Amino acid sequence: MRQLAAGLLLTLAAATGRAETLRIATFNTELSRDGPGLLLRDIKRGTDPQAAAVADVIAAVQPDVLALQGIDWDYGGRALAALAGRLADKGLSFPYRVSLQPNAGLPPPAPLDLDGDGRVGGPRDNQGYGRFRGQGGIALLSRLPVSHEGIRDFSALLWRDLPDALLPQHPDGRPFPSPEAQAVQRLSSTGHWLVPVDLPDGRRLNVMTFHAAPPVFDGPEDRNGRRNHDEIRLWQLLLDGRLGPVPEAPFVIAGDANLDPAKGEGRKQAIRSLLADPRLQDPQPQSPQGTATVDWQGIGQMRVDYVLPSAGLTVAGSGIAWPDAPDAAAAAASRHRLVWVDLLLD
Repeated sequence: MRQLAAGLLLTLAAATGRAETLRIATFNTELSRDGPGLLLRDIKRGTDPQAAAVADVIAAVQPDVLALQGIDWDYGGRALAALAGRLADKGLSFPYRVSLQPNAGLPPPAPLDLDGDGRVGGPRDNQGYGRFRGQGGIALLSRLPVSHEGIRDFSALLWRDLPDALLPQHPDGRPFPSPEAQAVQRLSSTGHWLVPVDLPDGRRLNVMTFHAAPPVFDGPEDRNGRRNHDEIRLWQLLLDGRLGPVPEAPFVIAGDANLDPAKGEGRKQAIRSLLADPRLQDPQPQSPQGTATVDWQGIGQMRVDYVLPSAGLTVAGSGIAWPDAPDAAAAAASRHRLVWVDLLLD
C-alpha cells in the first residue's frame, strides 16, 4: 500500500507495482464557482483551501488517467490547465488534457422552458443545469497520450433520438414540458465522451466518461429521474452498436452516475443493469465506509461514482480516497471521494 499524504485512507484490493499497472480514477471535485473565470482565479491565487485540497487528494492517489466532474469549463481550458499546473508543482504531471464544451449552462437555440416551471431563462432551462456556460463541466487528465482525433462526443445527441428513450410526459400523454422543448433537448446533462488513450504497449484504452443528472429536483413527471436513467443506459446502447461503431476493448467507464444501486431516489434498474453487464466488471472499490463514494449532508453516504473496466482487463487493486479525519484533504475537497482502479497492462 502506498503511503498517502493529507490524511487520506485508501484500502487496496491488491498490492501492485507501479511499473506494471495503470491507475484509472474518477473524481467529482465540486470545483464549481458562481461565475465564469472565478475558478481560474481561485486556482491561480493559490490560497483557495478547496482547490488546494483537491490537488492534495489527486497528488496523493497519483492516477495515470483521471476523469473529473464538477469543474468549470472555459473556452481556453485555462482552469483545467491551472489545476494541472498545481499538480505538476506536487510532482504529478498530466501533459495530456481533454476539455470539451459541456451541455452544462448551454442555452437552447431559442429561449424555451425546458424544465416545465412556466418560466424561461433559468439555469434549468439550459441543456444542462448551469447559471453560466460551462458551470460544473467534465474534463480528463492523462499521463499517457490522448488520441484527440479518435474522441467521440455524444453530448449533442437529442434525448428523443436515444433508442427507446424514457421521455417525460404530462398525465394526458403530451410531451413534457412541450413538443418544442423535446425537439431541442439534449440527453447529456453535462457530457458523454469516449477518449482513446495510447497505452505503452501500443494498444489503446477507450475511456468513457460522463456526469449524469441527479434523479431529483423535478415533479411527478420524473423528468430528472428519467434523464438520469437514460444517461446511464447510453453506455450499454453504445456497446450494443445502436449509437454507432462499438468501442473496441479494452475500455473503461469512469464517471459520476448520480445513482446508487440500492439507496435513495432514482430508477435503480439503470445502474443495476450497467453493473451486471457481462461486458463490464465491477471491482467494487472499498474504504472503511464500504463502497460509498459520497457523503451528502441530510441524505447520507451512497455509491454514485464508478470505475468499470471491460471484462477482459485484469484488475490488480482498487480503492476510495475516504478521509480518516475531519480536517483531512478528502473532507475539505468535495463531498465526493476519488475512486480508483489499478489495471494490469500485460
